[in-house]
Amino acid sequence: MIIAIDGPAASGKGTLARRLAAHYGLPHLDTGLLYRATARSLLDQGSRLDDAEAAVRAARGLALLNYEEDRLRGREMGDAASVVAVIPAVRAALIEMQRNFASREQGAVLDGRDIGTVIAPQAHVKIFVIASPEARAQRRALELRGRGEKVDYAAILDDIVKRDKRDSERIEAPLKPAPDAHILDTTDLNVEAAFAAALKLVEAARR
Repeated sequence: MIIAIDGPAASGKGTLARRLAAHYGLPHLDTGLLYRATARSLLDQGSRLDDAEAAVRAARGLALLNYEEDRLRGREMGDAASVVAVIPAVRAALIEMQRNFASREQGAVLDGRDIGTVIAPQAHVKIFVIASPEARAQRRALELRGRGEKVDYAAILDDIVKRDKRDSERIEAPLKPAPDAHILDTTDLNVEAAFAAALKLVEAARR
């Protein structure tokens, strides 16, 4: 069983994907980390994020990197990943890696922005998670505060709106739900309620 979870930043897709993977005993891939790792590599070597050639080299060399996930989190890396992700050649370099993960015999759960449309259009269940920009900004602010980072709600909201625009208007694999995706609005749902709703969708597909 392949479960594709897509959605914009801070919509809750990552949490849902991890919970579903644990529930069904499936491997999970946060595809956003691949783009964050590519951006992290560029920043570490002093390259520009929009340097296509350097970005492609970084993407192709991900298997050789020995990075820590903590270095890939935070608003700065999220913004950097969004810049790198609009480069077509970078996306092409990472697609095969993601598709190989999705094709595992036991199945998999993948979350990102183009899983149901590009990476695994054959997924058995496709869920597109949404939430209002304000709710997502509040969640991100709480997450950052929990990590001890300084929080500016207005700046976070502005970043989210800009990322939505950049992700939805990019030429390659724009952020949009697959025609057969289930839309799950988590604006007014807590983690448990969102998981219950997602689980209901998966179980309906299994039946």
